[in-house]
Amino acid sequence: MGTSPRFKRILIKISGEALAGEGELGIDTNKTFSLAGQIKEVHDLGLEVAVVVGGGNMIRGETLAKSGMDRATADYMGMLGTIMNGLALQDACEKQGMFTRVLSAIEMKSVAEPYIRRRAVRHLEKNRVIIFAGGTGNPYFTTDTTASLRAVEVGCEVILKATKVDGVYTADPKKDPNAQRYLQVSFMESIKHRLKVMDSTALSLCMDNNMPIIVFDIFKAGNLRKLIDGEPIGTLISNTEEVILDGR
Repeated sequence: MGTSPRFKRILIKISGEALAGEGELGIDTNKTFSLAGQIKEVHDLGLEVAVVVGGGNMIRGETLAKSGMDRATADYMGMLGTIMNGLALQDACEKQGMFTRVLSAIEMKSVAEPYIRRRAVRHLEKNRVIIFAGGTGNPYFTTDTTASLRAVEVGCEVILKATKVDGVYTADPKKDPNAQRYLQVSFMESIKHRLKVMDSTALSLCMDNNMPIIVFDIFKAGNLRKLIDGEPIGTLISNTEEVILDGR
């Protein structure tokens, strides 16, 4: 190896489902510990690591709203779910020797620090893994938007969107056998063709602030480390207009 990592400060966006137990609900401690192990691999290289965790394994505000609940109330409940996930991930990280801080956009002093941008930056400089929880603190925004906002605020170089697929496709590969994986695609193309990478608010924020996103499969062991080492893992979404498809 011997080469320097391709990034210095990264933000990893992890969905709630990545921590989920049976039936994609609750928290599976083995999955959470495994995720923490991948974070440790890249943190040990000297990277400054921030994480945004979703809450879909606990509760989905949008789903509750569709069933009749007030949307703002449902979204606040979803934000509380992200705090529970953040604490679970913190525990798994600390059991593997990392120093961590959970920073919540919703004030909850007994379990997490309030989110303050300068404090977050200082934690990163002190080599602590920071976990952003509580979404943006406002209803009607997804945790994808939280990831975009926090990455820009604390000066990350890239957002690594950890998913269960190996990148972004021209169509749903489960439904369309001719679907091709993008190796590289622009923000505008993603928004125009509704590629379901992130919601349009998150993509627009990244586009306006020139914040690249790499979508990759976190469930394949070692993928995060390979990506950091410079291997062509996943799909790069950026302001570069050139579209590159996987020719295999």
